[in-house]
Amino acid sequence: MERGTLVPVEEYLSTSYRPDQEYVDGTLVERNVGERDHSEVQMALSAYLFNRRKELNVHVFPEQRVQVKPTRFRVPDVCVVAGERPSEQILSSPPFLCVEILSKDDRMSEMQERIDDYLSFGVRFVWLIDPRTKRAYVYTVTGIHEAKDMIRTESRRSPSRCKSCSRISKHRNARRTA
Repeated sequence: MERGTLVPVEEYLSTSYRPDQEYVDGTLVERNVGERDHSEVQMALSAYLFNRRKELNVHVFPEQRVQVKPTRFRVPDVCVVAGERPSEQILSSPPFLCVEILSKDDRMSEMQERIDDYLSFGVRFVWLIDPRTKRAYVYTVTGIHEAKDMIRTESRRSPSRCKSCSRISKHRNARRTA
């Protein structure tokens, strides 16, 4: 990521960028986006959380500006706010979760700076996902660990079979209601 010309914070806040850029101490910072594996993970995770937003009492925002310091605005790939829906257009209170998905051109030193910004701002959890290695890490103020458990949305057990005809148990239930 290249750092550009110094820009006043007012100009940053009144300008639209495609894709959106981060603002770090007067400098615009490009975000690495646009590759399929990054997009697929971002969309899948956003959809998963969005579809469960009422159950989890959260609000899910992809690419939401977050003001982590007076002169720093970060744009996580996915941002999750617990509880009340924020009324502000740019978050100035810590979200519950910020997710960063690695792109092939991301540098770990720059990613670590971003993670440190989130944690020092008060974000409870930061997820770092690498779509190429299919590994994920959870950062908190107490440390980091690799996430080894997958999110499971269905049972791993095989469906039971109907004893009279060997079809799966849904068949037996369908016969009773027919």
